[in-house]
Amino acid sequence: MSESGHSQPGLYERRRRWNRDKELGHQSLSGPGRDRDYVPWDRERDRRDPVDEPVGTVMQKTPIILAKPPAERSKGTPTPTPAPAPAAAPAIEKPIVLMKSREEGKGPAGATEASTQPPAAVAKVEKEGQRPTQPVYQIQNRGMGSTAPSSVMDPVVGQAKLLAPEKMKHSIKLVDDQMNWCDSAIEYLLDQTDVLVVGVLGLQGTGKSMVMSLLSANQPEEDQRTYVFRTQSQEIKERGGNQTSGIDFFITQERIIFLDTQPILSPSILDHLINNDRKLPPEYNLPHTYVEMQSLQIAAFLFTVCHVVIVVQDWFTDLSLYRFLQTAEMVKPSTPSPSHESSGSSGSDEGTEYYPHIVFLQNKAKRENFCPRNLKQMHLVIDKIMMHSHLKYKGTLSMLECNIFPGLPQSYLDSEVNLFLLPFMDSDSDDALPRAAPGSSPLFSLLPGYKGHPSFQSLIAKLRSQIMSMSRPQLSHTILTEKNWFHYAARIWDGVKKSSALSEYSRLLA
Repeated sequence: MSESGHSQPGLYERRRRWNRDKELGHQSLSGPGRDRDYVPWDRERDRRDPVDEPVGTVMQKTPIILAKPPAERSKGTPTPTPAPAPAAAPAIEKPIVLMKSREEGKGPAGATEASTQPPAAVAKVEKEGQRPTQPVYQIQNRGMGSTAPSSVMDPVVGQAKLLAPEKMKHSIKLVDDQMNWCDSAIEYLLDQTDVLVVGVLGLQGTGKSMVMSLLSANQPEEDQRTYVFRTQSQEIKERGGNQTSGIDFFITQERIIFLDTQPILSPSILDHLINNDRKLPPEYNLPHTYVEMQSLQIAAFLFTVCHVVIVVQDWFTDLSLYRFLQTAEMVKPSTPSPSHESSGSSGSDEGTEYYPHIVFLQNKAKRENFCPRNLKQMHLVIDKIMMHSHLKYKGTLSMLECNIFPGLPQSYLDSEVNLFLLPFMDSDSDDALPRAAPGSSPLFSLLPGYKGHPSFQSLIAKLRSQIMSMSRPQLSHTILTEKNWFHYAARIWDGVKKSSALSEYSRLLA
């Protein structure tokens, strides 16, 4: 032990601190001084160092390479640019490939090249400024797709839709003799709305089929055996039979539908039912009731699906015919109003029911029927009989406007109805005209005989022009095309056959 007891511990303490500083690597900061309080300073430094060290580490980890200035970035990019250059080349050539795809129907090469292009390249074309040709490519892809059959058939289908149906050469059945609906007429119809429907009603032997043939497709000088609606042959006339049974259909190239019907209240149909022991439907007990109900069904059907209904008679006049028309009007099925005006017409019958134009055609008229005095009396009688009817029997056809009576003013007929007169068709022949007496002057023998009316050919032409120019109101609440009319008529015919009003009327007749 030394003389001073404190010398040894102090030396040991300094040596121990020096060794600790050496281990910590702070030789420059540790000194041999005795009076320095070293331990507390080290704790403060250790406390500060964790705060200072993250700053240093953050500065060392700063993404200097990723955040280069624009100048250095542009200098460094030339090396990767050659890589996208080959990928850009197909994008520029893409419009050429797409132009080839428009001709892919001509050869398989264009379709193969178009199919090998990835969808990403198409997206690049849209971004590369190919917008002016973009709609062309889209239309090409929609209309002329990769499927070859559709691209080949599209023009054929489109051309077929534009072509009109085959021209009809003769009439076909719309309703057969058993009163069943036939679907063969729809093959001749189009999807267009400009259509006129003309029907005909009349007693047996009045010339309904002849008039409808002359209005639709034939001329008076043609052979009657070539008419589109078959007329009575001489044998049928001698037998007292009827030619038309059910409803016959014919449509012209001018899109006008003509419906020829069997005679109403026909005695030949009644005779056929009685003599051939045909079975009657269970709801009808007597043959004459069945014949009358058939006639009412046809008339009610025409009043619903036709724009114009021609009532043909060959003598003036039969009151039972007008009574029949009023009964058919009474049992006609209800139809939606063609007008869209809800105010003003909601309380009237015209606002809720559709009624066609009625034309009274006096066929086989004689010379005295064309007398102005007799003509005025005929108009007055029809107007008095039909005054309570909702059928449009006046205001749509006029013989005075046709210049048939050039000396008569428009105000001659106080109540002009839709009445037209047609003479006998063979009245234009030279043999039918009266000639001058043999002892008269030779000058008069050269002049044509006096007929008292224009020729049959000119009168049928005037009748045709007036019927074709009649208004075409809507048959239902919507505008109907030809095919829609066909389905609408089938629905109406089915409703007429099941009509409760007709059933009740037949029960009253029995």
